[in-house]
Amino acid sequence: MPLEGPARIVSELTTRGYNAEREAVTLIAAAERPQPTLERVVDELPEGTLVVRSDHVRSVLEDSQSSSAGSTSDPPSNNSSPGTASSDSASEFATSDTVDTDQPDRQHPSASTGNSNPDSSPRGGRSPVETEGSPDRIERSGDVSERSLEIANDMTGESTGTGEYKDFVAVFRDRLERLGSKLRGRFNHRPASAIQSMPGGSEAAMVGLVNDIRSTASGHWLVELEDATGTFPWLVMKDREYADLVEELLCDEVLAMEGTLADDSGIAFVDSMSFPDVPRTYEPSTADRHVQAALISDVHVGSQEFMHDAWNRFADWLHTEEAQHVEYLLIAGDMVEGVGVYPDQDEELDVVDIYEQYEVFNEYLKQVPGDLDIVMIPGNHDAVRLAEPQPGFDENLRNIMSAHDPRIVSNPSTVTLEGVSVLMYHGVSLDEVIAELPEEKANYDEPHKAMYHLLKKRHVAPQFGGHTRLAPEKEDYLIIEDVPDIFHTGHVHKLGFGKYHNVLAINSGCWQSQTDFQKSVNIDPDAGYAPIVDLDTLDVTVQKFS
Repeated sequence: MPLEGPARIVSELTTRGYNAEREAVTLIAAAERPQPTLERVVDELPEGTLVVRSDHVRSVLEDSQSSSAGSTSDPPSNNSSPGTASSDSASEFATSDTVDTDQPDRQHPSASTGNSNPDSSPRGGRSPVETEGSPDRIERSGDVSERSLEIANDMTGESTGTGEYKDFVAVFRDRLERLGSKLRGRFNHRPASAIQSMPGGSEAAMVGLVNDIRSTASGHWLVELEDATGTFPWLVMKDREYADLVEELLCDEVLAMEGTLADDSGIAFVDSMSFPDVPRTYEPSTADRHVQAALISDVHVGSQEFMHDAWNRFADWLHTEEAQHVEYLLIAGDMVEGVGVYPDQDEELDVVDIYEQYEVFNEYLKQVPGDLDIVMIPGNHDAVRLAEPQPGFDENLRNIMSAHDPRIVSNPSTVTLEGVSVLMYHGVSLDEVIAELPEEKANYDEPHKAMYHLLKKRHVAPQFGGHTRLAPEKEDYLIIEDVPDIFHTGHVHKLGFGKYHNVLAINSGCWQSQTDFQKSVNIDPDAGYAPIVDLDTLDVTVQKFS
């Protein structure tokens, strides 16, 4: 079935004010005559309908088949059978316009109108579905039936925490148990209470949470580990080869230490330390065909600094032949700028109402091809709770962000695309990692290196009580239980990617130019970039639209 049809069908429905389920679009495209079918579907929609659903289309198709069965007229000349796209399907929705990525900046309207100067903000300009100056609707390279998209670790609707002390105890115990299980098989470990009663000079090993890290007067390091039975101190000598690992430690992460007890058994001298980590021999999965995913984040619609022209070029590019293999779009949070996120933010807003910000974002989302599979998670600027894990938006916001029927899941979540697992996490804890670790090990200019440490610790937000807020749940949803093939984050507005033990780590930059607040904290954003991943090879190319 030609895929040109679905792309044009989505555009036709969008310009009439409707969104559509993917199955509904597929049914229209597969009809003998897609254009008349679309017209009948729209004419027969119940009053107040916002989303065209598959049952609306089936009703029209069934009526058409009934009419055809009772008709004495000649059959269609294209010899198409019911349920099969005719040879004219693509041409009915074809357009001859082409895209030029060097064209002058353009602006697209928001859900609201009335701005008298369309060039002064993203709230004016041409419609997202106007054909003048817009690209050809190319045919995607793959068959939709070959796609597969599965979601894991989505806790939306599963929140049970009340914020009581016992809830925090439960979530940290879950963290220790699950991450500790990845370490206990490597050591003859003992609980803290048992180590305290062992004789001096004994060999000991313990798996626990980092409770405290401090330096001694002699320049050595004292690391206190905690498990369910108590705490025990471990001394890391400054002249040992692994002493620099102490600089990487964060409170509340899980690790194992092995060493020798002092004569009085009150402390242990560390001989080695180990992290849950990704195995060095990890072999990532890949897709069985050549298919690509676009990974972006931090769109920040509603900000005066939102780069609408860059977004327009990105959306146009997705309609070109160069992007014909891009079948998935993953957005890692901060769809909008939000309200009251930082001091004096209201002075930098183009859209001051939070719901209107999402309406404007939805209009921009409509510009991308309708035959993409889209997955979105929230970020710290979005209208969800700040504490992680973050549920994937309430029903009101889901209904607003309905363009192209996206999958909206929690932060974090794991998305598996044709066998390739992608851990999506917005990335607030990267601030913590970069602040706590030496600059050569984690910095904003190389955000993927900070991501390496989260993979090493097998937890997206190991430290509690700093920048990262934790919502205690029935389990620790922030654990990296299974090793992902791709780790995708945003938040820090910097572009960076690399591989850690064969796991591809990508921080995808942003779509917002430098704000006054960012200037005050010395952040120079990488804006207007779209990393494109080949799912069959895990190779990355970066498209620049700014």
